[in-house]
Amino acid sequence: MTPNGAVRMDRVVRVVLVLAAGALPGCYTPRLVKMQASLDSLRMVVDTLQVRNQTSYELVTAMRADVAEQKDILLSTRATTGSTTQELFDQMGRLNERLGEALGRFTQQSQRQSTPGNSGPAGNPNQVYDQASQDLTQGRYAIAIQGFRDFLRAFPTSELADNARYGAGEGFFALSQFDSAATEYGAVVRDHPNGDRAPAGLYKLALSEDKLGKSGDAKKHLEELVKRFPDSGEAQLARERLGSTKRR
Repeated sequence: MTPNGAVRMDRVVRVVLVLAAGALPGCYTPRLVKMQASLDSLRMVVDTLQVRNQTSYELVTAMRADVAEQKDILLSTRATTGSTTQELFDQMGRLNERLGEALGRFTQQSQRQSTPGNSGPAGNPNQVYDQASQDLTQGRYAIAIQGFRDFLRAFPTSELADNARYGAGEGFFALSQFDSAATEYGAVVRDHPNGDRAPAGLYKLALSEDKLGKSGDAKKHLEELVKRFPDSGEAQLARERLGSTKRR
């Protein structure tokens, strides 16, 4: 499925949900809640398809950048007076090493995506988490999201699970995919209500909702943040936003 097709699917499901909400009487609220949960699950599937396409694109782009950079270095070295054959060999060796690393990463990512029933990466959970965190901080958002989700599939009970879920939300937020970001932040708050990331999850959930035009929901979660975690740094930020909202 292409990214555009995924987006269209998400929009269709939204329309169905809205129509269903208008048709159901009050006593069917539990059914509406189940439909909302189903929508969230479907959105995660759609996001996965989009992330996989974006991940492959970013890896190929990185490989092309490495090739271009090393080509420029080689040409510069060759053009320099007094350059030797050994220098050219050294440059070629560095080029091969960098391309080997990029190709190995690309191959590993492709295998993870194409292997049926793949349960995620094996090995040290800290290393898997650290790699995803590094991708996030270096702006490789799609790769980071995939890494955090692989971590959650492989190590669902890890003490870093709430951080991984929050990290996935940060990746979506950076990509301006605020629906998906809100889903991830909401999972942090729901599944880890007393975790270290709960205050930040509530705050970023409110920001995502505000971006989506859901000012009422955003205000509710900011107020919840101040009430539950009054001494947190995020609560101070929430008070400031609530104060600026009142002054408008």
